[in-house]
Amino acid sequence: MEHVTIRANGAAFHVARTGSGRPLLLLHGWPEFWLTWEPVMARLADRYTLIAPDLRGFGDSDKPQGAFGPDQHTDDMLALLDALGIDKAGVVGHDVGGAVMQPLARKAPERIAGLFFFDFVYPGIGARMAAPDRLNHIWYQSFHQMEMAPALVGANRDSCRTYIGHFLHNWTHRKAAFDDVIEDFADNFFKPGNLAGGFAHYRASHAGRVKMMQNEAPALPPIDVPTCIRWAEHDPLFPYSWTDRLGETFSNLDLKMFPDVGHFAHREDPDRAAAEIGGFFERINWK
Repeated sequence: MEHVTIRANGAAFHVARTGSGRPLLLLHGWPEFWLTWEPVMARLADRYTLIAPDLRGFGDSDKPQGAFGPDQHTDDMLALLDALGIDKAGVVGHDVGGAVMQPLARKAPERIAGLFFFDFVYPGIGARMAAPDRLNHIWYQSFHQMEMAPALVGANRDSCRTYIGHFLHNWTHRKAAFDDVIEDFADNFFKPGNLAGGFAHYRASHAGRVKMMQNEAPALPPIDVPTCIRWAEHDPLFPYSWTDRLGETFSNLDLKMFPDVGHFAHREDPDRAAAEIGGFFERINWK
C-alpha cells in the first residue's frame, strides 16, 4: 500500500493507493476514512488501481472551515483525479461517499466509467427517513451539527473510541467487522480536527435532507452513468425497502440485495463485496 499526499483544489489530500490496471476511486462514509476499504483493496489489486482518499475533513486530509458537503467534495474529487492524471475512473462508495457520487456523476459524467454503491441517502427515500420509528436511528445527524459535539465526543480518547465504536458496532450485522481496526479508528478520529471535519458533512447536508423529508427535494434528471447498487439486507439505518425509488435517480441500474450484512458491506463481507465490484466493472468493460 502506497500513501501519498496530493494537492488539489487548494487542499492537501491523503491518498492510499495500490494495485495496477484501470482506476477505481473509493469514497468512504462516516465514521470512516481510507482504512475502511483495505480488505476490498487487497482483493482487487490484481485487476485495478485502487485509490482511496481521505475526504476533506477526514483522516490525514486537510480540514474544511465550516460546513462542507457533497457538492464541495465533488469539486475536490474532480481536482484530485486531475492531479493524479486520471481522465476516467470507476467510482465506488457508500454513505457519505454515495452522497458525493450523485453530484459527481451529474457534474462530470464523462469522467465516470461506472458507479458502484453500497447503502446511501438518495432523494427517493423522502419522508420515510423522518418517520417516528426512524428517529432513534438518525439522532446523531442533529447532534453532529451542534457546536459542542466535537468537544464532547473528543473530550478524551476513551470518549472518542466509545462514540465511534458505537456506530461501527451497532450499524453492522456481522459484529466483529471492525474489531481488528477499532483502535486505528479511535486514533484517527481523535486527531485534531477530524471529529469536526466529519461533522461538517451533516451541517452542509441538513437543509437538503429536510427538503427530502418534506417531499420537497428538487426534481433532478436521472443519472445515466452505468450504476450498480448492492443494498444490505440488514442495514439498521437504510432498510432494503427504501430501494423502491432508485430507478427515478438512476436510469441504467443494476440493483440487488447484499445478503447477511449491515451498513458496512465492504467490511462485513469483503470477499463478496470485491467480487461484486470487480464483476460490475468487468461487465461494463470501459475503455
